[in-house]
Amino acid sequence: MKTFDYTIKDKLGIHARPAGLLVKKAGALTSSITISKGKKVVDAKRIFGIMGLSVKCGETITMAVEGEDEDEDAEALEDFMKETW
Repeated sequence: MKTFDYTIKDKLGIHARPAGLLVKKAGALTSSITISKGKKVVDAKRIFGIMGLSVKCGETITMAVEGEDEDEDAEALEDFMKETW
């Protein structure tokens, strides 16, 4: 399992449009992907779970990637996060 932390820089936090893009990106990858904030953990392929985290600007999330292609998928997700937020 690969994990990485990311601090949200968008002043609106994780809102509907980028959350939808994240779900689309995660859905295209073969690995199992979760996002956690504090004690709450959600599936990155489910928009309502992501929106339920209520991530604000300046808050840090942890992404966990597990699967056969976890190295490549984690790198792709980290690059996506940097471009999107």
